Amino acid sequence: MGLLTGIRVLAVELYGAGPFGTQALADLGAEIIKIENPREGGDVTRSLGPYFDAAMGETAESLFFQSINRNKRSVALDLATPEGHAAFLALARGVDAVACNLRGDVPAKLGITYETLAAVNPKIVCAFLTAYGREGSRASWPGYDYMIQAEAGYFALNGEPDSPPSRFGLSIVDFMTGYCMALSLLAGIMAARESGTGRNIDVALYDVGLANLNYLAAWSANAGYEPARIARSGHPTLVPCQLFRTKDSWIYIMANKEKFFPALCAALNRPELVADARFTGFAERLAHRAELSDLLDDAFGTRTTADWLETLAGVVPAAPVMKMGEALKSRFTEERNMVVEVETADGARVKVVGSPFRTGEADPCRAAPVLGQDTEALLLAAGYGSPQIEAMRRRGIVI
Repeated sequence: MGLLTGIRVLAVELYGAGPFGTQALADLGAEIIKIENPREGGDVTRSLGPYFDAAMGETAESLFFQSINRNKRSVALDLATPEGHAAFLALARGVDAVACNLRGDVPAKLGITYETLAAVNPKIVCAFLTAYGREGSRASWPGYDYMIQAEAGYFALNGEPDSPPSRFGLSIVDFMTGYCMALSLLAGIMAARESGTGRNIDVALYDVGLANLNYLAAWSANAGYEPARIARSGHPTLVPCQLFRTKDSWIYIMANKEKFFPALCAALNRPELVADARFTGFAERLAHRAELSDLLDDAFGTRTTADWLETLAGVVPAAPVMKMGEALKSRFTEERNMVVEVETADGARVKVVGSPFRTGEADPCRAAPVLGQDTEALLLAAGYGSPQIEAMRRRGIVI
């Protein structure tokens, strides 16, 4: 039993942001019913390479798909047909919410907004995740994470000072917007259970992209601040807070409180730096970043990253720079049980990153569903008879 057991959501979703958000709800125990178009082979990421959960076989699924669709159910249903839309209405009668991440102008065309669904379920909450919103000049624009990063200022923040503008290494706007959709959907359900009336809720990649700028945006809007890229992933104002080269690799130091600088100097056997007038406070260290970096480089270069971590652990915030494969196999990742295995329909054992939530409840971890795996069971539960379902199956409306 998860914390959200009893909450049911129809997820009209594909690709990354929407499925990532509803997977978070599924990890917490909500029943997520993924609606997929059978005429398109379901969610496009089912066939997105280059990596799949099995070497061969018709049931092999993309590892991308497995990573953001665990713990869900699948109904293959063509919403663009009258019969498919009627079936969707039947399913909507028994759920709390709809989560949708189709292009901004599409939900109204498909008749899956609150204005339509309230007739069969006045308490339903319809949460829409779009690139630019469902209204305004860009409602019909397709949009993706990297585009938002480019336009919202992320590219200008990332990379070394003399390098071209660079994107963040992950689809971070997608993931953050997915979480925002999940949060707002739950808030809408709470309000609907109190008032008896649902609503439409909107979150947009563009809005979340800007919201993530947070304090940097406040600096810019109020003081004209324009961030410059800083060498070695340095912090714009806190020093030392950057990468340092060790004897064998790199280490990241984040002395983001005044108490950490003398502790770092002691650990490096350079106590004289504490009293140096150039480094007595954050303002002074910021003004003399280059000089301090050179001095600390000399000290860090005498020992390996592992040695420094042993010395600094729990004393000064420090982290090794790992490749992704190293991070997934690290001792601390294992301690946190953050890589788990699921068994797919074709019998493959697939490793995925586990849920970040620690709720005290048993964490479900089922592989992503096969396309249409739950169509018949859920339509039968919604009042359809087997002959009706079979007739729709023959016409390709369901699988």
